[in-house]
Amino acid sequence: MSTISLERITIEPQTKVTACVIWLHGLGDSGAGFAPVVPALGLPQDHSIRFIFPHAPEQAVTINQGYIMRAWYDIKSMDLHNRADMQGVLESEVSVKALIQEQIDSGIPADRIVLAGFSQGGVMSLFTGLRYPEKLAGIMALSCYLPTADKLPENLSVANLSTSILQHHGEQDDVVPVSSGKMANELLNDAGYKAEWKTYQMPHSVLPEQLHDIAKWLSSVLL
Repeated sequence: MSTISLERITIEPQTKVTACVIWLHGLGDSGAGFAPVVPALGLPQDHSIRFIFPHAPEQAVTINQGYIMRAWYDIKSMDLHNRADMQGVLESEVSVKALIQEQIDSGIPADRIVLAGFSQGGVMSLFTGLRYPEKLAGIMALSCYLPTADKLPENLSVANLSTSILQHHGEQDDVVPVSSGKMANELLNDAGYKAEWKTYQMPHSVLPEQLHDIAKWLSSVLL
């Protein structure tokens, strides 16, 4: 499986880098869609976190009449149990793992790296993080689901069993039903993971109030 080196937007801190957040966007978006959250998080000015917002490759998406758009994998149907093209998920996992490895090679240990994502990007952060062979600082999965629907992915790594997992979802989400996020949360907690769950009065989006909670969580796992 060949690795595509992902183009990305990188936002460096004002001080020496000691940690990294890799934040994956949703279907049809790009890294530019989430880059503005960095100042909005209101982290301390002297924080030492590098933020990386990669762009997914462009591909045809079945549920969008085959239109070419940025996507981490094809979405074949609206049915949660048959939604994610697993071959595409596995290919994107390779690219995301390569991004993590780049950061490790630059001197940031895995346990100082947070894997984050929204919607499709959240699916990828959850899937990749659960299977990643080294302990990460945290996994953030916003408005998303498990690509394996009602079961946990195969080949889970014990390395991240005690890693902090943050799951947020909108109660009015008409793109990814809140029940699918809750199902993922229950599967994780039943398996002994530390998965925090919170819902917000919002559709398939991100709220300022939520960014405050994200900043608090990021501070707890990285600062």
